[in-house]
Amino acid sequence: MQWSREDEFASSPYGTAMVVCLEAELSDSGMPVDWTTEIWGGSHAQRPGAFGGINLLGAEAWLSSPPVRPVPQEIPEVAGGSGARNAPLLYAVPHQTIINHIVADMPQRTSSLRGLGAFANVFAIESFMDELAAAAGFDAVQYRLSLISDPRARAVIQKAAAMAPRDMQKGAGDGRGFAYSRYKNRAGYLALFVDVHVDEDVRLKRVWCAVDAGLVINPDGVRNQVEGGIIQAASWTLKEQVVFDEGRVASRSWDQYPILLFSEVPEIEIALMDRPDDPPLGVGEVAQGPMAAAIANALFDATGVRLREFPMTPARVLSALKRA
Repeated sequence: MQWSREDEFASSPYGTAMVVCLEAELSDSGMPVDWTTEIWGGSHAQRPGAFGGINLLGAEAWLSSPPVRPVPQEIPEVAGGSGARNAPLLYAVPHQTIINHIVADMPQRTSSLRGLGAFANVFAIESFMDELAAAAGFDAVQYRLSLISDPRARAVIQKAAAMAPRDMQKGAGDGRGFAYSRYKNRAGYLALFVDVHVDEDVRLKRVWCAVDAGLVINPDGVRNQVEGGIIQAASWTLKEQVVFDEGRVASRSWDQYPILLFSEVPEIEIALMDRPDDPPLGVGEVAQGPMAAAIANALFDATGVRLREFPMTPARVLSALKRA
C-alpha cells in the first residue's frame, strides 16, 4: 500500500488540540500565592506499538480483522508525561493545583507532535506570567526572578537579558517579548527575547536565546537543535493549522498548510552556558514553548492585545485589535 502526499496530510495522526485554563490568586505585593491549571486534550501517545496497539491505518485496512485501538492514555510522568508535561510550575508559588482531562473521543487520530503538552503548557504559563507581572507593575524579567531560586535558572534568564540590547528603539508596531522554561522541568534550561514588527503581517526581527544544557559535547549540534526548535515554533505559532471542511481535512497540500518561509526566519543569536562540570541535559525540545510565549508577549507589547489562540495570523491580530 502506498500513501500519496494528500493521503498523508488527511490521514496521519495530528498533534492534539489543547485548551489550557489558568487562574491565580495574588498577594498584596502582586505575587501569586495560589495557582490552578486545568488542561484538556486528546492523546499524545498513539505511536505505533504504544500501549499494546498497532496504531497504523495500514494495518486496519490490510488485516481481515482490524486491530482494536487501545484506550487513549497518558505517558507516565516517569517517562516524561504528555498532556501535563511542563504544567507544574518552576516558580515559587505556595499552592498549585493541576487538573488534566484526557479527551478520548477526538474526531481525528492524535499522537505525538514535538514537545507534546509542553508546547501549550509553557505558552500558557509564560503568557500568564507576563500578564501577572503587568498587573503587579513589575518588569517581566524581574517578576520571574523574584519567584525563582534555582541558580541555573536565574543565570540563564540573566544571560538572555544581557544579550538583548536594553536601548531598543521602538517604532510603531514594534514589540519585544520574553519567556523562560526548563523542558520537562528536568532537561535543558532556555530563556529568550523576541523582537517583532506588526503591520499588515507579523514579522519576526531578532531572537536572543540563552541555553543551559549542562556539559555541551557538540556545541554546533546544540545550537542547531535550538535554532531549529525556534524556527519550528515560530511556524506553529504564526502559520500552521489543520483546516476542516464539513468534517474532512481540507489542508491536504503545502499550498493549504503554510509554514514559515526562509525569508521570514529572524536573526537568531544563541549563547550556551559554560557548565563543563554538570551532566549533559536534553535540548531537542527546549525552545518550542518559550518561543511561542515570547512571540505572544511581543505581540502584546507591540499592539496592547493578548492573543491566546494559534496560529496568530494577521486576521486574528486584527480581530483582537477590533475587540480591544
